[in-house]
Amino acid sequence: MFTGIVEEKGKIKAIKKGARSCTLEIQAKQVLTDLKVGDSVLTNGVCLTATSIENDVFTADVMSETLNRTSFLELRVGSFVNLERAMAINSRFGGHIVTGHIDGVGKILKIQRDDIAVWYTVKASPEILKYIIEKGSVAIDGISLTVAKVFEDSFKVSIIPHTLKNTILNEKKQGSIVNIENDVIGKYVEKFVLPQSKITKEFLFKNGF
Repeated sequence: MFTGIVEEKGKIKAIKKGARSCTLEIQAKQVLTDLKVGDSVLTNGVCLTATSIENDVFTADVMSETLNRTSFLELRVGSFVNLERAMAINSRFGGHIVTGHIDGVGKILKIQRDDIAVWYTVKASPEILKYIIEKGSVAIDGISLTVAKVFEDSFKVSIIPHTLKNTILNEKKQGSIVNIENDVIGKYVEKFVLPQSKITKEFLFKNGF
């Protein structure tokens, strides 16, 4: 489990491609201070397992399922990635519950500066947007953010200077693809409530709706 508070920006040093998978070599500093082989590292919002650690680089395997569902296919040698170690039980919970299981990707439609902040408008699929609510939480590339506005096919977040400086958001451009994880609480509530609900299309039609 993670919080969406990015600890540092790592750098892709190498990508070893397989038939339908790859191994990433990621240069880092802060997250390596106590990282052990087998530990989880949130990488652009995706939970990866450290498979080796040597000097200032750790490696992680990426399976085809992850490549198909995330923006990892766009990574190149030299790309920067947001990194966060798994949450310690005795640490402060500064963001929101982030699992590292991406729901899908979105596309940045617009970037607009507003005094010290920057607005990002992100286009997303209906499957993602149904969990996006105004003032709710969303993780974009592993960053815990608050949703400011929701539209029919997109949503907006306002980014403070600290987040821009310490994450890869300041490198994104219009058209960039980002990983999105919805608030896990909303998904669990839906799972528990819908099977119990008696409100169906047939019920609404029968009662004049």
